[in-house]
Amino acid sequence: MSDLPRYKALLVERRDRLLVISFNRPEVLNAFGKVMHEEFVEALHFAAADPASDVVMITGAGRAFSAGGDLARMEECIADPREFEREAADAKRIVFALLDIEKPVIARVNGHAVGLGATVALLCDVVFAAESAKIGDPHVKVGLVAGDGGAIIWPQLLGFARAKEYLLTGELIPAPRAAEIGLINHAVPDAELDARVDAFCRKLLDGATQAIRWTKVTVNIELKRIAHALMDPGIAYESLTQRSDDHRNAVKAMKAKISARDA
Repeated sequence: MSDLPRYKALLVERRDRLLVISFNRPEVLNAFGKVMHEEFVEALHFAAADPASDVVMITGAGRAFSAGGDLARMEECIADPREFEREAADAKRIVFALLDIEKPVIARVNGHAVGLGATVALLCDVVFAAESAKIGDPHVKVGLVAGDGGAIIWPQLLGFARAKEYLLTGELIPAPRAAEIGLINHAVPDAELDARVDAFCRKLLDGATQAIRWTKVTVNIELKRIAHALMDPGIAYESLTQRSDDHRNAVKAMKAKISARDA
């Protein structure tokens, strides 16, 4: 059995042949800082190659799945655009790593999934969310293009009209509504989340492993083609907005709001 890697911002554990990857920065609602970006790519590559697991679950520690971009990291990228280039490269690797894993990947959305956090959840194969969770991609609210995967996956799940409505406004969607419109598979009472996810993972683990994997691979061929076409232009447009006054002013306003709240 493969040894499990140890990370600063993630937890990786086994439950029989289920591999669980948990975002583990609960103090910042599992926002993606530099370290978590890098470690998540590594964890996904480990999951893909791990011979001791057949199903992967992704979830978050504490009360959020992932709040998306970390404010401190945004400030670093504004100060040094080369940091954004590294961030963008990591986001691209995350998207393709999720699409390349042959094993089924299940999202256990225990709390809000926002921005890149939403993209990660929606790129999983099946999404279970607690009814109290909200899902959204508010890149525009911080003056950015949703170039790190949102513009790829949202239209595939919702169609262009609804995807544009939510991506252009950055609105967060309650999990029951997200399930109703087909953005996620299931919204379940918070107290039932673990049981529902565990039962579904067990169903997959008890199934025909190769048939399940290769069915996923076949379904993902078209999605990967779309991702290859859109990821680089999306990152390029996001890079332009990352240098904009709108983004800088939005980050300043967010920081001031947090300072006033904590005062």
